[in-house]
Amino acid sequence: MSFAGKSVIITGGSSGIGAATARLFAEQGASVVIVGRNQTKLTAVAEKLSKNAKSLSLKADVTTDAKKIIDETVNKFGKIDILVNNAGFGKYGSLSDGKFLEAYDTIMRTNMRAVAELTMLAVPHLTKTKGNIINISSVAAKSLPFDGKLLPYCVSKAALDHFTRGAALEFAPKGIRVNSVNPGPVATDFFDNMNFEHTLDDLKEMTALNRVSTSDEVAELILYLAGDKAIGITGSIMVTDNGYLLRN
Repeated sequence: MSFAGKSVIITGGSSGIGAATARLFAEQGASVVIVGRNQTKLTAVAEKLSKNAKSLSLKADVTTDAKKIIDETVNKFGKIDILVNNAGFGKYGSLSDGKFLEAYDTIMRTNMRAVAELTMLAVPHLTKTKGNIINISSVAAKSLPFDGKLLPYCVSKAALDHFTRGAALEFAPKGIRVNSVNPGPVATDFFDNMNFEHTLDDLKEMTALNRVSTSDEVAELILYLAGDKAIGITGSIMVTDNGYLLRN
């Protein structure tokens, strides 16, 4: 699989799934734009790319800097072929503890609204390249929250799945494919960032295969969906969860 000559934007690219995706795209010859809020982490990711990789480390917040992300990508590489909407986070807040709306508003700005804005701004460029969009959702979109305090996050990902299908239908006449990758538990810093109350061992026990995924596993699926071998796939919600949904 080669992405030589392709220009790829990856939000949330400074760690975890985003960083792994940037590295794999770069290995396949893509020009990679790594978007994140932490310059130190962005620099560390860029340094791990293959020596001949063309890349742009872009310190930006997807909730306020969508136009900057699109404009600087086009200024640097002249086009956009692939948009990976990976930036996202979780925050606790339940209906009972009165924190649901606070968590919901904060989460939706990143997990949903920013995706919509970046998509709208990227479409004119993706139309020219017959490109595609990969949204990174979660099995949380499909399962009942095992913890009520996770409801705002689950709602955001359910919305993102529906957005993916709607965008895929709307953009199909333009030749743009839109798909979603929905991981189950993955060994990243996502859980640490939200002060998650369960360990990775706890999450392993919730899967049928008794394991959690690596970022590289998820990144491989992203690359497949972005490539020509997936030319007939659009509007799909691709689950990679070690059988989490089978048990939840």
